[in-house]
Amino acid sequence: MTKRIGYRDWRWQALWWHHFFLLWSTIDGQTRYSIPEELKQGSVVGNLAKDLGLGVSEIFDRKLRVASEAGEQYFSVDAGKGELVVNDRIDREALCGQSTSCLLPLQVVIEDPLQLFRVEVEIQDINDNAPKFPSNDITLEIAESMGLGVRFPLESAIDPDVGSNSLKSYTLSKDECFNIRIKEVAGGRKVPELILAKLLDREKKSVHKLLLTALDGGNPARSGTSQISITVIDSNDNVPAFEKTLYRVSVAENAAEGALIVQTKATDMDDGQNGEIEYLFGAHTPDTILSLFSIDNISGTISLKAKLDFESTANYEIDITAKDKGIPRMEGHCTVHVDVLDVNDNAPEIIFTSHPKPVREDSISGTVVALLSARDLDSGNNGKVMLHLPKKSPFALKPSFSHNYALVTSGVLDRENVSVYNIEITATDSGSPPLSSKKIIPVSITDVNDNPPVFTQPSYNVYLKENGVPGSILYSVSASDLDFGENAKISYSILDSKVQDVSVSSYVYINSDNGSIYSMHSFDYEKLKVFQIQVQAKDQGSPSLSSNATVHVFILDQNDNAPAVIYPSSAALGSLSHQRMPRSAKPGHLVTKVTAVDADSGHNAWISYKLAEATDASLFTVNQYTGEVRTKRPVSEQDDSSQRLLIEVKDDGEPVQSATVTVSILLEDGLHEPVLDLRQKTMEPSKKTGRITLYLILSLASVSVLSLVTFLILTVKCIRSSRSSGSCCMRRSDCDDYKNPNRNLQIQLNTDGPIKYVEVLGGDMLSQSQSFRSCMSPMSEYSDFTLIKPSSTTDFKEVISVLDASLPDSTWTFESQQVSRKHQLFLVIQKKTTWLCL
Repeated sequence: MTKRIGYRDWRWQALWWHHFFLLWSTIDGQTRYSIPEELKQGSVVGNLAKDLGLGVSEIFDRKLRVASEAGEQYFSVDAGKGELVVNDRIDREALCGQSTSCLLPLQVVIEDPLQLFRVEVEIQDINDNAPKFPSNDITLEIAESMGLGVRFPLESAIDPDVGSNSLKSYTLSKDECFNIRIKEVAGGRKVPELILAKLLDREKKSVHKLLLTALDGGNPARSGTSQISITVIDSNDNVPAFEKTLYRVSVAENAAEGALIVQTKATDMDDGQNGEIEYLFGAHTPDTILSLFSIDNISGTISLKAKLDFESTANYEIDITAKDKGIPRMEGHCTVHVDVLDVNDNAPEIIFTSHPKPVREDSISGTVVALLSARDLDSGNNGKVMLHLPKKSPFALKPSFSHNYALVTSGVLDRENVSVYNIEITATDSGSPPLSSKKIIPVSITDVNDNPPVFTQPSYNVYLKENGVPGSILYSVSASDLDFGENAKISYSILDSKVQDVSVSSYVYINSDNGSIYSMHSFDYEKLKVFQIQVQAKDQGSPSLSSNATVHVFILDQNDNAPAVIYPSSAALGSLSHQRMPRSAKPGHLVTKVTAVDADSGHNAWISYKLAEATDASLFTVNQYTGEVRTKRPVSEQDDSSQRLLIEVKDDGEPVQSATVTVSILLEDGLHEPVLDLRQKTMEPSKKTGRITLYLILSLASVSVLSLVTFLILTVKCIRSSRSSGSCCMRRSDCDDYKNPNRNLQIQLNTDGPIKYVEVLGGDMLSQSQSFRSCMSPMSEYSDFTLIKPSSTTDFKEVISVLDASLPDSTWTFESQQVSRKHQLFLVIQKKTTWLCL
């Protein structure tokens, strides 16, 4: 045993040196190597990286890997050298059987970008198997009456090697009665036949011992032996003879169990039991044939015993023996060759060479997603496979070679619509009827920053009370982004703009994470009524996208200013106001008038007057709305000459703010009523007053005409715009001549009680204006004209129009204030007095 192993090692080494310089070639994009079988693990097949035009560094960077279509991983790649090396023992006989050509197809896959190479490794046979007989002892019975030249088929030796290493010849030990002849049957199989060369004489020699040797064509040759024992007997002198020595039949692989395959027939010229024939399978019939076929011993009919499979075995050769019942039993032989016909009984199979990777939604058409192949175990048209994708799929299959395909993009991808595509691939063969199989490939679409953040509203209106706590939240804006991950993370910021020539960031700040806007200090309605904040939402994509929204902040007035007395002027300065009145004054005599203003607006600025204390409350009365102090009755002799009045001035806010003024009235005898004198003095320069009245009428007429023309122009534009767009609004292009197209308008209307009050607020948040003290005359019943000065204590930014009506004495007041810094128009129209301020 030891000697034989050493001999084999020597022969293996000789073959290894013979194939040391391996051949490789690239034909139609394929690389082929040739190696002998039984190489040691780690043996080099070839420099794969060099042959594929790859650098050694690319092996690791591009994740080169080798996959064998045979299932077993016989090869691997040395990442350090780029060499294809043997990974496991390769037995050619186990892989390819008796096939003359043995190729191991390999698929070499590299990534980034995905590429597929086909490599074939030819496994060359070495003489590693000696011929072997199925049985070491062969027993034959031959009648001594057997004629010369009769042939006795012997069992063939089996040599798994192929080519020159396969079984070549047989030799027989020397015997004068027998020699050997080699017969080639279908498939190139060599069958030894024992030939009777000399008549037997049982009386001389009843048993012959022969040694049959099988030799292969290797160098050196290997052999196997079997002992033949021949017993010479008397009997039957005719052997059964088959009608045919070879029967050829074809059977479909889906033939049912019990189906008739063929009927063999043999005849024997002898009579009686010597002529009765029994049919049997050959003595050395393999178990695989015995498990598939059965034979009727009497009729010689061969039937199917189990299901056939073309993909496992395409043909069978069955040895049939016909024996008579004579003594000795004579036998004849024939061969049945069964061809299995392929039936389309195997569905196509889809195999992934590389699994799909996520694809960017902006990938160009033709981007490789995955590599795959299709195969069908059937043959002919039954094995032709076509792959299909669903209609309207943004992917396509690009054929490569040898049933290999690349799954590529073929349309526009949008992750916001579809984030994962489950691609159904259908493989259909060309059989009849065709068979098909399906496989679903999940392909994830990675996000690209192609959607800007979107606010819930394009603009927001926020109403904020003045005098709020600094740091309190004003409002929270919100935006959403259809993208994913970092592309959908939103940060908020405030764009720089000016409010009263001061950066808006000095007024408010925003939480960049949640969009909450906070005040940095409290607001004063009297200084700032409305302003705008431009908020920007920006995502974290690259490049980042953003969108803007406008937040309109309206400051709501609070009653935080007490009324201020402006007349009598001495009372306004904090001192006592002294007034004189004749004792002859009649009831209703105007003693004086208290005038006050309130820096607040709306209800908070409605002022009422009340007599809080008086020396004699029955003598004087104070008008609640005008502040006029009049006598209630005639002055009597008992009334004190010095009267003291405490007048309270209150606003209508919540809580109520108030102020007081003290008026001292001295009653004098013989004092003429100043009102009558004033009237006489007023009537004297009637010509001068008439001119002023004419100027006033002309001014009012001009303003009225200008307002009417402006109204008509706006009406015509609104009608034209409504016809074209369906709504009465102007396009931005129509408003190019206006510097402040965005106006904010507030209208407050109150009819509670006897006061009817309308307040209109509007204008740009950055508009500049002046505020004025009340246009009230100290003696409004007698004064015709006064000039009102702008107040330096209050700075208004909005256009304000106030109409105050329904005073008890039907006094009407109209106040108008322009936006311009240089010109202010302030009109007060009362029952008897007209005011013009320019």
